[in-house]
Amino acid sequence: MAKTKTKTRIRRTFTSEYKLQAVQLVTEKGYSYAEAARQLGLRDTQIRSWKKQFDAEGAKAFPGQGNRSVIDEELHRLRTENKRLLQERDLLKKAAAFFAREST
Repeated sequence: MAKTKTKTRIRRTFTSEYKLQAVQLVTEKGYSYAEAARQLGLRDTQIRSWKKQFDAEGAKAFPGQGNRSVIDEELHRLRTENKRLLQERDLLKKAAAFFAREST
């Protein structure tokens, strides 16, 4: 059996300014999604997605890294808290099992 090399894809990140400029190519300059995507080296679906997000949220569409929406921030906080509580529960289960064995 031959070993196959697996390629890891590097996830590209884009600034909010870049996304806005890409959307402006379609909205203000009259480019088609395909033309704008070709020019920027993207897929047209990516620009469509950015435009849809911009239409829905306006200037708050691309907050950037670290600037989560209120809902996303709350979700992140709750997931972190849930993870901590599950770890505490598992530790208490192990401690209870340990002391139950010791007392017999």
